[in-house]
Amino acid sequence: MSKKAFIFPGQGAQYIGMAMDFVKSNTELENILKSFDKKNNTELYKIMSEGPEEKLKETKFTQPAILFHSIAALKTVLNEINIIPDYVAGHSLGEFSALVANGVLTLEDAMYLVHKRGEFMIKANEGKPFAMAAIIGLSPDEIIDICEEASKIDIVIAANFNTPVQTVISGSKAGVEKACEIAQERGAKRVVPLVVGGPFHSPLIQKAATWLSEEMNTLNFNETTIPVVSNVNAKPVTDTEEIKNNLAKQVTSSVLWIDSIKFMIEDGVDTFIEFGPKKVLAGMLKKIDKNIKVISIDTIETFELVKNDLETL
Repeated sequence: MSKKAFIFPGQGAQYIGMAMDFVKSNTELENILKSFDKKNNTELYKIMSEGPEEKLKETKFTQPAILFHSIAALKTVLNEINIIPDYVAGHSLGEFSALVANGVLTLEDAMYLVHKRGEFMIKANEGKPFAMAAIIGLSPDEIIDICEEASKIDIVIAANFNTPVQTVISGSKAGVEKACEIAQERGAKRVVPLVVGGPFHSPLIQKAATWLSEEMNTLNFNETTIPVVSNVNAKPVTDTEEIKNNLAKQVTSSVLWIDSIKFMIEDGVDTFIEFGPKKVLAGMLKKIDKNIKVISIDTIETFELVKNDLETL
């Protein structure tokens, strides 16, 4: 019997108007957004529906917006079709969405946590010049070597192993610039500086991991039987303490996305269902293994288009 995994995107897929079709067709979802704004003294609902884009790009808003959109898509599907995944996984921030999908966190608690996580990730850097960049056309091992060499100048690490030919690096401005220079010398097809609010997944934001741990200890993490494949080690986890430890580590660790997907494929997963804005993960997965099936649900319209496929799973 074939296996299924639910997967969830990270930062960067946000857009004005995101999730609004789900919200308009479900008052429960609308109430969750309103309640989030009331509790956190924010205007997330307004920012998601109307912008401005600058606000939506702020990490503390981007993270709950993407998580909410992902779970709104998931709930819409599960209201009509009963699908139980064999695994859940998420890219960086998406790991929190995955933990709502397998019942470890409530949507409200997860939104609160990623809102705080976004604040912490910006605050933790304390004004040190930083950068992130995507390097395209070199292998993960080549990027690791480049980062080691560039680290002689200043801190830089491979932050996201997205596909066999695309890795994101993160760290100090000087370290990242040096790594980009070496990457170009070694034949990278493209080096793309990223517009971000902090050096995510690097040791420069260690304090954010500590603050996030403290925050997680105030919330309830439920038991689950559906494993989450963790970003930090690409291994399946159901133990709540281990899940919390991994989420804290994830703030400063590399996102092992390629290994996570490969682990699931090797364990028999042949269908990945992506919930969330745009189809970012589908593109990545096809570069990891072009033979796997990926179904992406971003809007009610995309759900209608794939409904028959989902019903046959």
